[in-house]
Amino acid sequence: MGRRDYLTQTELMVMLAIVRLGEDAYAVPIATAIHERTGREIATASIYAVLERLEDGGLVESELGEATAMRGGRAKTYYRLTNTGLAQIRETRHALQQMWRGLPRFKGRPT
Repeated sequence: MGRRDYLTQTELMVMLAIVRLGEDAYAVPIATAIHERTGREIATASIYAVLERLEDGGLVESELGEATAMRGGRAKTYYRLTNTGLAQIRETRHALQQMWRGLPRFKGRPT
């Protein structure tokens, strides 16, 4: 992730989906998990771009699964968090909790 020491919202959602999916964490189920939980549709290509950025930053690591006939002989790439990635999620959660703490109640109707 280069010089940046924070996660974008999409990066955080992808990482949380990886935690939720466990050993079944590859791009399509990650996108599905995000959609099911948030209602947001993220293109699979965008998921791959985020995963590549996270892997380059040492926050996730990947492993190729077995090639299958259903996928035309291609293997799935499975992802898991590194210890650094888990620490980054915890740090992000703490920062967001601190920002919400003591915030006055919102007035008016949501837009």
